[in-house]
Amino acid sequence: MHKTCIGSISIIGLGLIGASVLRALKKSPLAAEQRIMFKGYDPSFDEQDIRQVKELGLDRFEADKKQLYDADLVILAAPVGVNIALLDEISRLAPDHALISDVSSTKAAIAERAAGLGIDFIGMHPIAGREQQGYHASHDELFAGKTVIVCADTGTISRSDVGNLLELLKSIQCRIAVMTPEEHDRIVAAISHLPQMLSTALINYCAGNIDKSGPGFSTLTRLAGSSWDIWQDIVATNRENIASELLHFSKELEQLADDIHNGRMDRIRERFGRANMLYDKLKDRSNS
Repeated sequence: MHKTCIGSISIIGLGLIGASVLRALKKSPLAAEQRIMFKGYDPSFDEQDIRQVKELGLDRFEADKKQLYDADLVILAAPVGVNIALLDEISRLAPDHALISDVSSTKAAIAERAAGLGIDFIGMHPIAGREQQGYHASHDELFAGKTVIVCADTGTISRSDVGNLLELLKSIQCRIAVMTPEEHDRIVAAISHLPQMLSTALINYCAGNIDKSGPGFSTLTRLAGSSWDIWQDIVATNRENIASELLHFSKELEQLADDIHNGRMDRIRERFGRANMLYDKLKDRSNS
């Protein structure tokens, strides 16, 4: 039977996102009111890391998997490939009442695997991050004002324990967007994965001239500093959507190149005008 209120949370993977989730929820008045106990584990941690992450709010570093998964909510915060692999032992060791979630950047593959194992699963994706990785770069306000995409069907989203999870997310000032895993993967391929690929491609394309570049180039290629260790699983689990977006965008570039080559200044001006309007809208949303 599912619990109405979440009393314990286990976080597996205490890097940037996992540790930021811990720190944000630890500050939440609602989490304090519910007296939530936070457990966590990261296989890369040594004794110094364990001491420091406890200073960030972790109540218990738990290496015993049976004890680790014995929680009302288990959040998988490792790379998506690792998260998918962990579902097998979770299906064996987690109690029946446990709600399993993740903070991976792709959702369809992990949701499909969880369903196949009969796991009570709800996917989450906080649209927030930094180029730096690790718990040292974590922050208790990393998700404030940011969107968290929640992937669940109508029946799941209406449950009391899931409702409590959504209230906890709202208590750390997150915006909530609900959609299917398939919708999620199509959307993030355009607004997240495509920008990463373009940034990577651009800086490689201009490799011979970056010593002559200015701040505009640096801003546009900021994502080129992202780690392949993180992105290899994202590409592997969303490759069809990413490839589709790249192909569609390449046609947009071809049209722009043709307009410039043929001096169609009215059409180029229209692009700038529309881009200015959309950018203003983006800034307004970021500041709200």
